[in-house]
Amino acid sequence: MDGDLPAQLRVLTLNLLSPDHADWDRRRPVIQAGIERLRPDLVALQETVWGQGHDQAADLLGPDYHLARHSARSADGVGAALGSRWPVGVVHEVDLHVTDRVDLPWAAAVVAEVVVPPPVGPMLFVHHKPTYQVGYAYERELQSVQSARFVEEQLAGRDLHVVLAGDFDDTPDSASVRFWTGRQSLHGLSVAYRDAWEAVHPDEPGHTFTPVNPLVRAGEMSLELGRRIDYVMVRCGTHGPSLDVVDCRRAFEQSIAGVWASDHFGVVADLTVPARPPGTWS
Repeated sequence: MDGDLPAQLRVLTLNLLSPDHADWDRRRPVIQAGIERLRPDLVALQETVWGQGHDQAADLLGPDYHLARHSARSADGVGAALGSRWPVGVVHEVDLHVTDRVDLPWAAAVVAEVVVPPPVGPMLFVHHKPTYQVGYAYERELQSVQSARFVEEQLAGRDLHVVLAGDFDDTPDSASVRFWTGRQSLHGLSVAYRDAWEAVHPDEPGHTFTPVNPLVRAGEMSLELGRRIDYVMVRCGTHGPSLDVVDCRRAFEQSIAGVWASDHFGVVADLTVPARPPGTWS
């Protein structure tokens, strides 16, 4: 697959739900079959386990993907990983333990330079995982700023596409997501990323963590009302995003033979290099 020339990129983000919950042996084939059907080029997986001879991400994605992991993980081996169909070059990690309240060991952003062939070319794939707790908006604001600032420093004038994905644990109207989407500045910094779901479904809530899914009610947040907290985004330049969002939809949003893949729905976005880049005249 490394030599394929991409006319389009497909990006998937999915929180797997730690395999010690909700009968992983039944959920695993549902997720594996779904990934095989979707054939994403770039993947961001949260709550994935590795250690003691087991690598859940490698098992689900198979040998066609190159992996880069958040270096830290919980005591039970749970962490995060990104996968790419093309080779991964330089990888950086941004520690997101921004206050003493952040106790998620793998709170971090992994920024990977992915060697995508033309017409896309080398690009940055950013897997952002902030803290999850209700009431920790301040921390998520700091974490978003820290990740975004690092990306800008890595670009340093380079004209690269940047795709951002992950479980942000914040809703579109939160300060951290408003910051990412260019609606407000935070702590002296402003950036702009196009939210793929909003680009395609501007009037639909698109909840990815919802009590429609019985695994949400069964979990630690049993009174959840429903939120959109999982995202794929494209960095914007002065005149707009460098990649066009062709399509965006939820993944794993229905049970298969009574089995729900995870307590999160995934998000899959199809991106393409525009025929006429923003900032040019026809």
